[in-house]
Amino acid sequence: MAIHRSPAGSAVLTRRALAPRSAFHADVLTGLSRSPKELPSKYFYDERGSALFDRICELPEYYLTRTELAIMHQFAGAMAEALRPGCVLVEYGSGSSVKTPILIEALRHPAGYIPVDISREHLYASANALSRRFPSLDITPVWADFTAPFELPSSRRGVERTVVYFPGSTIGNFTPEQAVALMKQIGRLVGPDGALLIGVDLHKPADIVEPAYNDRAGVTAAFNLNLLARINRELDGDFDLDTFEHRAFFDEVPGRIEMQLVSKKMQVIRIGRNVFRFDEGEHIRTEYSYKYRPEHFENLAKQAGFDVQTVWTDDRRLFSVQYLCGARK
Repeated sequence: MAIHRSPAGSAVLTRRALAPRSAFHADVLTGLSRSPKELPSKYFYDERGSALFDRICELPEYYLTRTELAIMHQFAGAMAEALRPGCVLVEYGSGSSVKTPILIEALRHPAGYIPVDISREHLYASANALSRRFPSLDITPVWADFTAPFELPSSRRGVERTVVYFPGSTIGNFTPEQAVALMKQIGRLVGPDGALLIGVDLHKPADIVEPAYNDRAGVTAAFNLNLLARINRELDGDFDLDTFEHRAFFDEVPGRIEMQLVSKKMQVIRIGRNVFRFDEGEHIRTEYSYKYRPEHFENLAKQAGFDVQTVWTDDRRLFSVQYLCGARK
């Protein structure tokens, strides 16, 4: 997706690269027809959902963002050394790009920055902000769902290697099998000499994990319920948000948070001409968030064709940023 720079250095999106509304509609109908019902977490991120997630990242209970930021501040120089000069940085799920400037400032002679995000509004705003902050950097935003194959922009010069930057704990939103498939796709994108710099939330006691998804201010609950509001707005749904409640809990056996929306009563929901019945207490699964032990994630990386070269963590080992390379076809 090309961008043009205004005299102020802003980035302007010029071409769409995202699946149409019909994909959202099809995924919702398919998910609500399953047992148990489920909705893909990628649809959290409309404009309001993205703004709510930004608020979540600032909550006192949400250890993930502040811990990862501390890791980036402490080790960005070592990360840049590993990524090498002349790399083009492709960020998956760029969002507000809060952590990205720390890495960009540490890179030597970066060939460009390609943020990829499903939320057009957030992508546009963050690309503009970064363009003003780094006016000499070639910034080319791509509005796309990174879980599906997409092409990198071709107008790149002086690229020594391609590196995917995948911060946050988004890889945990995929099942282990899906995570392997996504990393294989990343391996094809970056090529044999490419690399992956990825955030991985680490396994820890439930009394640390669960409050991060059940904050006292209710922001995560609003974020979860906004998915139903989005279905109402965009797909002619008639969800009554007051009849659903947010629930999140840590399941120790698979090592993951499961986030749900629970029906408070027996009810019938319509989306256009489609009808879905809910029993009292029936839930819609909206998100997984796996918390990995280092050896478990290393095994997934190997299955995907990557070798874990370096793992940077905080002192409490709550979170990690991992450098993977050696992608094999």
